[in-house]
Amino acid sequence: MNRLTRYVFWQLFVGLMLVTASLSCVVWLSQSLHFVDLIVNSGLSASMFLLLTALMMPNFLTIILPVSLFSITTFAYHRMIMDRELVVMRAAGLGQFNLARPAILLSLMVVAVGYGLSTYLVPNSYTKFREMQWEIRSFSNVLLKEGTFNEVSQGITVYVRERTEDGRLLGILAHDDRDPRHTYTLMSEHGAMVQSTEGARVVMFNGSRQNFDKVTKQLSILYFDRYVFELAPPTQEGQTRHIEARERTMAELYDLDTTGLDERSIGKFHVEIHRRLALPWSALGFVMIALSTLISGSFTRRGESRRITLAILLAGGYQASLLTILNVAAKNEALIPAIYIVTALPMIIGAFVLLMPGLTLRKPVSPSLPSQPNLGGST
Repeated sequence: MNRLTRYVFWQLFVGLMLVTASLSCVVWLSQSLHFVDLIVNSGLSASMFLLLTALMMPNFLTIILPVSLFSITTFAYHRMIMDRELVVMRAAGLGQFNLARPAILLSLMVVAVGYGLSTYLVPNSYTKFREMQWEIRSFSNVLLKEGTFNEVSQGITVYVRERTEDGRLLGILAHDDRDPRHTYTLMSEHGAMVQSTEGARVVMFNGSRQNFDKVTKQLSILYFDRYVFELAPPTQEGQTRHIEARERTMAELYDLDTTGLDERSIGKFHVEIHRRLALPWSALGFVMIALSTLISGSFTRRGESRRITLAILLAGGYQASLLTILNVAAKNEALIPAIYIVTALPMIIGAFVLLMPGLTLRKPVSPSLPSQPNLGGST
């Protein structure tokens, strides 16, 4: 790369990092609100909260990176047009493709990063996120917050006075109101949580069970040395976790086991392969939209706002088209080739606009000649 190309490339690269970091913070804050209740109501630790939200970020980066690249490309080239820097570069002998080269090189780097995210990092991080989320929801240990009455499930309330560092529960009170006729209350000095294939349980020691019959209005008390209380035995449907398409590796998607999947779900899994292969190239598509709109033809400060508006509208239409074709192709797999067509269309049109001589999206401005002064006197 020559010095001018490195100069433009460095501006784009630094701007991309700043915009990506800013958008990532906004997305992280918006998504983290969904997990606040896990901290406030379920006693989830702050480190677990940060880990959960961090595992979600690679999935959002696949969308943030192309949008950030389009934003910084539009901003940087617009600024260089307004500052006449591109005019000087063109006067130095750089053609339209040479002016566009820094943004194209950076977009190819983003495409490579996108492939790493979509084919490896996103499936692994999203799988880990779903597994942790499943464990939090299914394992009632995180729900037993000490010093409060915890509604473990419908009809079951558990109170724990203290939870020690070694996992023991002190001062346990459990109330079971699932049976409309019989209710009972358990109290014990200490116990522990256990997780088995049959569900979450509390093993209690040195306590009593008080049974109350709502029909006869009789109360009976049973003292025990050891008692096992089932908190929430899993249903047959909830014993296995459904693995989404984003969690599958590329090998699993190519060799898909369709057992238990309906036709619509199978379409989503098939489209997921092509989404991972095609959508990283959308970064180059967004860049070609910005370049073909801003730097084709002559440079003038007049009409730049209209060019930026046009670029934003085209980019918005491009993003909407990608989302639409993915949803439609999941229902009709015959439209899967259209995913690649929609992805590649801005690249083809943008390259045609940049490389074809004489083709311009700008109206050339004729320079106005200064009026010649009247050097001769009036006769």
